[in-house]
Parts: sequence; C-alpha cells; structure tokens
Amino acid sequence: MNFIIRPALKDDMGDVLSLIKELAVFENQPDAVEISVEDLINHGFKSDPMFLCHVAIYGDKIVGMSLGYRRYSTWKGPTMHLEDLIVSRNYRRKGIGKALLSNFVKVSSLRGVKRIEWAVLNWNSDAIKFYEANGAKVHDDWLVTQMNEVAIKKFLKNNNENI
Repeated sequence: MNFIIRPALKDDMGDVLSLIKELAVFENQPDAVEISVEDLINHGFKSDPMFLCHVAIYGDKIVGMSLGYRRYSTWKGPTMHLEDLIVSRNYRRKGIGKALLSNFVKVSSLRGVKRIEWAVLNWNSDAIKFYEANGAKVHDDWLVTQMNEVAIKKFLKNNNENI
C-alpha cells in the first residue's frame, strides 16, 4: 500500500474532524465532539499553535492522522502528549498507524522531549497490543482525571473565582 505522511494543512481540517468523529463513534462517544473545523484551524495554525498534526494520505484521500501537543513534566522536563492517532477503519493493519506513530515519535524526539505519553481505553485491546509491540508501556496504576467545562465553571463558582 502506498501512502504518505505529511504535516496537516488548514484545508485538511475537515477531513481531520471527520476522523476525530469516527474515533468518537468507535469509542462509544458519538456526541462528545464539540469542536469545529474553524476551531481546529484557529487552534492549530496560529503563530503559537496549540497542537501538531500530521495526516496519512492514500491516493488523494486522508485516511489517518496524529495530533499531539507539548507538555511539561516536573520529573522529566519537556514531553509530548499524543492526543489521537486515528486510522480510518478500512485502512487499518496496512502500516499506516505505525507510520503515523513513527512520525510522531521522530518529530517529538527532534523537539528534545524526554517522554511521549497518551491514553488508551482499557477495552481497546488492539490498540494496547499495537502500542506495546512498538515499545510503549501501558500503565494500569495511573488513572486519567478530567474536569469538563461544566465542572470547571462549578468549581470556580463554588470557590468564588471570577472568570
């Protein structure tokens, strides 16, 4: 299979959003995606972009993507977070996911990071096997903790913080 991996362009964000929505359906969260193409463009293509995105192209179709961003570890220093690595269902098991991961690791390494991290759902055994086969350690002792927008506002209100 012939495909290429390249940095995403503004014009790719419609396809990127479609892949994000495809992943949300796969993860049983079809209504969770709130961002728009405009959000992706505004957040990813400014002077200090909030994320780094690469796409996998087969023929003239975007069939996969990786999206990540800088983080900082008080233990390790600079790190990168891989938010999503997505390959459209019909193009899986063809080396595209490995190429996207390899590209993300290479780009992150060139930025001098000490660690790359991401989350994987505990029931996604195919993804867990893929990541472990490629040298990642899947931890079962750290729990992902999040506050959604409602929780943020409630916290601020309950703690007399103005926003």
